[in-house]
Amino acid sequence: MSTTTLTKKDYKSDQEVRWCPGCGDYAILNAVQGVFAELQMDRAKTVIVSGIGCSSRFPYYMSTYGFHTIHGRAPAVATGIKLANPDLDVWVVTGDGDGLSIGGNHFIHALRRNVGLKVMLFNNRIYGLTKGQYSPTSLVGAVTKSSPSGALDNPFTPVSVALGAGAAFVARSVDIFGKHLQDTIRAAAGVKGSAFVEILQNCNIFNDGAWEHVTEKGVKDDNVVELRAGKPLQFGKEQNLGLRLRGFDVEKFNIGSEGGVDDCIVWNPATPNPGLAFAMAQLNEREMPTPIGVFRDVERANYEQAVHAQIAEARAKHGDGDLKKLLHSGDTWTVS
Repeated sequence: MSTTTLTKKDYKSDQEVRWCPGCGDYAILNAVQGVFAELQMDRAKTVIVSGIGCSSRFPYYMSTYGFHTIHGRAPAVATGIKLANPDLDVWVVTGDGDGLSIGGNHFIHALRRNVGLKVMLFNNRIYGLTKGQYSPTSLVGAVTKSSPSGALDNPFTPVSVALGAGAAFVARSVDIFGKHLQDTIRAAAGVKGSAFVEILQNCNIFNDGAWEHVTEKGVKDDNVVELRAGKPLQFGKEQNLGLRLRGFDVEKFNIGSEGGVDDCIVWNPATPNPGLAFAMAQLNEREMPTPIGVFRDVERANYEQAVHAQIAEARAKHGDGDLKKLLHSGDTWTVS
């Protein structure tokens, strides 16, 4: 095994990166390459699997193994790869359309099973590759090429879907929050089971400004609350706003005039009950801050390890087996 220290450049392929100028995908690619270099990810044991969409070009731009699959099926293919060789680091790159629409079932069951996949979902609230139709995360009223009078569907919240599916690790970051994004990807890389990271990403061609309330310098401090383990949920330009519980509801309040820092929720992503994490994921962004950071980080039985343990147990009990004997056992029919 080589002892050469790899740099970020070593994780860049020889392919020309082709996204629209200004696309948030560039920032995400840069963050992933930086974290992979920092962690010295073994390129021969790293696989990036994508479906269909702008984000799905990702494997071409990484100097690792990769698989550009079909629409929505990346989690299924990635599951097969991880089961066949649990020693591989398998990453799934998907989008809000690819992952939550046609790929919704594959997405939730990969997380439910706790397969050791790292799923990064780029959420720009639009179908970008097919030129601007509304997606499962588009807001009610969104005027797009396929909803000229405004979308009527209530949108998915990807973090809520992941929590509901039972994902062991659930997080959210933003394409242009460089350090935060790298910290989040680094945390996901260390998870043994399923890790899900939603990345709020701008599509400056078909849905420009979808996350400007989160990213714009003049307003982001009052509109974003960072979930940090062991820290109070405190935010605002002057750190003068907080989040506290009122019964089962999360309430925003002014620190000082309406309560103190001690009234704030102290964040714990490792709590077994995902109820509070789900409540945070459901905050109305028009009235409440958008949470970023790790919503949930718990240990669960790992699927591929359990599968291989089951195979080993059966082999120890019954031997390697005989395929011909198996095919001719039980009820059989001869068709002529």
